[in-house]
Amino acid sequence: MIPLDKRLEVFECLGKVLIDVGENTPRVEIHEREVVDSCLELNRLATESTHYNGWFDEANVRRMLYSLGKSLQKENLLSWTDKYKAALLQHRDEKIVGVVMAGNIPAVGFHDFLSVLMSGNKLLAKLSSDDNKLLPAIAETLFSIEPGFHKYVQFAEGTMKSFDAVIATGSNNTSRYFDYYFSAYPHIIRKNRNGVAVLTGNETKNDLEGLADDIFFYYGLGCRNVSKIFVPEAYDFTALLRVLESRAGVSENHKYFNNYEYNKAIYLVNGRTHFDTGNILLVEDQAAVSPVSVLHFEYYNNPEELKNVIETDADKIQCLVTGSDLFENRVPFGKTQYPELWDYADGIDTLEFVLSL
Repeated sequence: MIPLDKRLEVFECLGKVLIDVGENTPRVEIHEREVVDSCLELNRLATESTHYNGWFDEANVRRMLYSLGKSLQKENLLSWTDKYKAALLQHRDEKIVGVVMAGNIPAVGFHDFLSVLMSGNKLLAKLSSDDNKLLPAIAETLFSIEPGFHKYVQFAEGTMKSFDAVIATGSNNTSRYFDYYFSAYPHIIRKNRNGVAVLTGNETKNDLEGLADDIFFYYGLGCRNVSKIFVPEAYDFTALLRVLESRAGVSENHKYFNNYEYNKAIYLVNGRTHFDTGNILLVEDQAAVSPVSVLHFEYYNNPEELKNVIETDADKIQCLVTGSDLFENRVPFGKTQYPELWDYADGIDTLEFVLSL
């Protein structure tokens, strides 16, 4: 097992590389010579990623790499692991953790990758065909920093075999299959979740700009993207619509714009009332999950009653964005796509799970 201090040091170094690539300023001279090739490969993938996945444009890939890199700064790694320091230092049998990764946004499986390796266990990853290049490139960068990690990482070409535990992320439909197929193993099975926002009508322009980031980053495909907003009765949408309209660049992605035109046509044909900013459609709907290019909204009268509703639907919500002190575990506007290492998907502590094996 690689010593804990070394694991922390290596991932901190990896974070510096990811920040450099994320900023599109790969400072080759500051990295060890053996890291250079993998750093340049990551940079190439960021530039060309849209060729293999039309949703993965360069700006979004670099944003993700930068976000991952910032999360790996020394103080974050220490804060994250301090709670489990005794377990992390303990020498024990290494377990193989099979991880079925999603492919909705770039390198979305990185946190599971990190958690398994930081725990001292081995990773067997089944990648989504939508995102099967970035994480292997990140892994190669990790190997170039510390070759000892080679034996801890394997990417499954076909069906995963020979593992001790499973982490699987998918849709509500695939989660039922995962529950059945992996029932004999210790497991974490993740389903569909989305972000929601509660507005009071007192938001500043900066708040609304942050909300637009939470809605539009990664074209709204992430589980932390805001797909629904709650607004007070008689809410004036003018300022929000103006901010959303200013993000016209999102429509330059033909896959996104095709979704926008399709949903717009459906609403027009069905005579469904909606707001249209030219790049996103706002429609009143109780569902937390909205189609790509659509933002659901729902009116509320009583904030306390709304709080109860949100708490009841907690298993459908990944994160809650608001400036209101009434809501616990809230995320500030504009921060949903920059989670801390301890902001676990579905609220399940992944590091605790893999350390318990």
